Formats: sequence, C-alpha cells, structure tokens
Amino acid sequence: MSEQTNEFESISPYTDEEAVKALGVVADHPAVAAVSKYIFPDEPETFLRDALKQIHSVDEFQKAVMTKAVEWVVNTTATSFTFDGLENLRAVEGCFLALSNHRDIILDPALTQYMLFKNNMPMTQIAVGDNLLSNKYIELLIRSNRMIKVIRGISARTLYLSSQLLSKYIRHNITEGISSIWLAQREGRTKDGMDTTEQGLLKMLDMSGPGDFTENFEQLNIIPLSISYEYEPCDVLKARELLISRTQKYVKAEGEDLFSIATGIKQFKGRIHLNIGKPLTHKEIYEASFCNKNDRYQFIRHAVDERVREGYKLWENNYIAYDLLYGGKAKADHYTKEDLEKFKAYIEGQLDKLYKSPFPDLDKLDRAELRKILLTIYSNPVVSKEELPVCIDSLN
Repeated sequence: MSEQTNEFESISPYTDEEAVKALGVVADHPAVAAVSKYIFPDEPETFLRDALKQIHSVDEFQKAVMTKAVEWVVNTTATSFTFDGLENLRAVEGCFLALSNHRDIILDPALTQYMLFKNNMPMTQIAVGDNLLSNKYIELLIRSNRMIKVIRGISARTLYLSSQLLSKYIRHNITEGISSIWLAQREGRTKDGMDTTEQGLLKMLDMSGPGDFTENFEQLNIIPLSISYEYEPCDVLKARELLISRTQKYVKAEGEDLFSIATGIKQFKGRIHLNIGKPLTHKEIYEASFCNKNDRYQFIRHAVDERVREGYKLWENNYIAYDLLYGGKAKADHYTKEDLEKFKAYIEGQLDKLYKSPFPDLDKLDRAELRKILLTIYSNPVVSKEELPVCIDSLN
C-alpha cells in the first residue's frame, strides 16, 4: 500500500478485498433473509445472502445487488424516474465533482448512481456523513458501495484537519482520473425546501488546491445536480424537526437516522426527476477570483444554486402548497381541482401517521403549525424559482 493511499485510509471506501470480507459478514446477518424476500420477492429467501457471499469486487456488488435494489425502490415506491442533461456529463473531460441538492439521505446519491449505470457511465464515489455509521452493518454495507467517510461532530481543530484530508482526497481522485465524486451541496438534508450551497463547503474544496483560485476550482469539473421528488421523502419528519427546533436545540434520538433512511426508502415518492446542470465555466470561476476572500465563494455558491434551482422540477403539489399557504389561486393554472383534493388528503394523512408514530412529545406539537411547515416545504421550491432571476442578475 502506498504512502498516499495510507493517508486516506480512514475515509476512503473499501477496496475490493475489504468489500468482499465486509459483505461476507453482512450476508450472515439474520435480517438479510427478510430484506431479500422484500426486495427480491420472486427469488428464494437465501438469494441476497448467496449473492453477497459470491461478490468478488465493489463493481460487482454495485451491479449485481445495489442497482437491483434501487430499481426495486423505483418500481415499487415511484411512478416514474426521469432525468435530463446527460450531455453535460458527456462533455466533461475526465472525472467530475457532482454537487447535488440533498433531499434524502440515501436515495439522492443512489438514484444518481442508477442513472449513470443505466447509461453505461462510470459510477461515482459518494461522500456521506459518519453519523450514518453508528450501526456496524450499515457501515460495512455502504463503505463497500464506494462511500467516502465525512467526519462530523468534532472539535474545530479536528474538523479543520478532517476537512483538509477530505478536500485533498476529493481533488486527488478527480485530478488523477481515479473516480468522480458525489457530494451534497450542504451538510444534512434540505428540510425547508430551499436548496442552498454552504459557503464552508466551497472553502473546504479550495483548501487543497495547489494553484490559484481559478485553477483550484477548474480542476474539479463541478457539475450541479438537482433531484426533485413529487412527494418529499420524510416530509412530515422534517416538519416535526423544524417545529421542535423553533424552541430548542434538536437532538436526534438513538436510531433516528436509520428510521429516516428506512422511511425515505419505503415512502411513496410519486414522480422523481434528476437534472444534470451545466458545469461551472472558466468565465464564472475567473470572475469570482476577482472578488474578495469571502465574496468569491459567494459568487461560486450563487452559480451552483442558480443551476440547482433552475433544474428543480416543480410538480402540481408545489403549486398547490403555494396557494394553500399564501391563500389564493395565483398558481391554479398548474393543477386541477382533483389534484388539490388529493394533495390536501395526502397532507392530512401524513399528519395522522406522525401522531400515530412512537416519537415522544407529539401531544405538545400543534397540528396546524405542522401543517403550515409541511406546506412551506412543498411551496418553497416555487418561491426559489421566482427568485431565480434575482440570483442571475446578482451574477452579472
């Protein structure tokens, strides 16, 4: 093992050899038979266990197991999965950094990989927070699936060193042509429906660059992605968290991340669309370099946000939520009366499910406020689209 490989060992995905060993351990977990029957109902209950034990590489695991699992999610919990902008990926020379909005913990990167696989393009490595690795078997599974470990919940000094390492790893993989990378535009999922890029993330990407600002960002071949769900995964759970956060610091319960993962996978999502935006241009990055230290990152952030918001596909639900929230029929030409009644019933159904769930203190949460937050989650993408011309003007 080289010295440079050793440097990244703590955060890099498993090698083929490590993945084979890890998946052999996962295969013996008692829950695998139940998962196999759920995802592969036409196969024997030993199908998934046997498949995991016969894996010889990460590529084989992704193609033989993960793509089939994602396909099952699409076929059983969505009515369609579409994408556009593939020509923007094909135009990139070498590897790229996919900077994506983040609506679901697992599905956002998983659906991106599925889209790449179906179009015979190399899949990416995926940067994921280590908060998801509290369960040993989950760690074994997702680190075998090209996951880069992003360290969270640490001191400022340790965070700085960790960010340096992550930045260097991302740059090394892209510039050396090893692998493209999927990275969320912010830490944690967007919970209020507003997709924005964290400035600190852009500083992190810049800190490993050997050249000037323009060269450092051009090397990464940044391509913004925007994923849109007709029915937002974990929408009512996000509403609950936002409401609690108004009066106190929100602290996740033990196992809450795993619950959110499972909910996001199983929840009905309706139509799903993935937009692949145009890569950041030399002109945009060069112009940003003339700004002062913080404004240059703001310039890049706006450029990414513009593409993410422009690529976000609005559904009838978004327009309905906007009219329900703001009281009127400004967007009524985008939906029917049947669409309206269907969405109103959906919102009440989601609230009913929440109040029947095992979360504590639900009796203290006001249903009307939760409903308002849910409508805000769905209506904010409409607001973002309407603000888009202002964002574009600020770049000119």
